[in-house]
Amino acid sequence: MISKIKNALVLAPHTDDGELGAGGTITKLLENGTNITYVAFSTAEESVPDGLPKDILKTEVKEATKRLGIQNLIIYNYQVRKLNYKRQEILENLIELKKTNNFDLVLLPSLKDIHQDHSTIANEGVRAFKGITILGYELIWNNLSFDTQCFVKLEKSHIKNKVNALKAYKSQGFRDYLSEEFIFSLAKARGVQIGASYAESFEVIRLTL
Repeated sequence: MISKIKNALVLAPHTDDGELGAGGTITKLLENGTNITYVAFSTAEESVPDGLPKDILKTEVKEATKRLGIQNLIIYNYQVRKLNYKRQEILENLIELKKTNNFDLVLLPSLKDIHQDHSTIANEGVRAFKGITILGYELIWNNLSFDTQCFVKLEKSHIKNKVNALKAYKSQGFRDYLSEEFIFSLAKARGVQIGASYAESFEVIRLTL
């Protein structure tokens, strides 16, 4: 099925969310010739560590998506932790994307993600793209629970590419979930569940066959 996906959309509430949740899958999709559009809604300027340029995450997401091989990158500048106040504007952004693209897959945060920004993007994404296949990616530090309903089998090279992309986020290197050890461990655990070397897991929100 993954080989038949021609045009995919990745919705990231903040820069790095898309890579964290689906970096291996994005790599595999690109290998299969899928056109991918990556949309980051907040560069989280208010959360940048002291002493660094406020727009550093904009620079880092450009480098990270370049390392993955993504050419279509859209960056909005919504205020971090305040996306829920801009729900209608975000929905209108998504509707415009829908009008000008023929997506057959959307990757977005799980509907069980408890971060307020992630929840907003998940819900508005479902509203905008309810007619096509939607998969919710896993960010386990934000998920009180997660339904492992869909797995994408991956190779070590896919995970290495994911790790390499995430290394572009030097301003966020202190976060445990960005460590190479954690990324490989989770991918290995998900692979064990389906008898594969590595995998990423997704919640099936909408499946269109």
